[in-house]
Amino acid sequence: MPCEERHVSGSPWTKSSFSSGQGNHDCVEIAASGASTLRLRESDEPGTVLILTPAALRSLLARARSGHLDSPSGR
Repeated sequence: MPCEERHVSGSPWTKSSFSSGQGNHDCVEIAASGASTLRLRESDEPGTVLILTPAALRSLLARARSGHLDSPSGR
């Protein structure tokens, strides 16, 4: 499945600008889901969707940037 904008239940999935878009499956996509909810998925697993608020997404991104989500074993 190529990385591109797709529609699911009326909401467009938009690929992250940080994803490599050379037709591969290394894409993170986001879509609005109602007024206060976002959906997040990886393009090679489109059936697995993380549903969260904008505040929860900001918190997740801050933790990832700070290294708090890194595996202690390096995996």
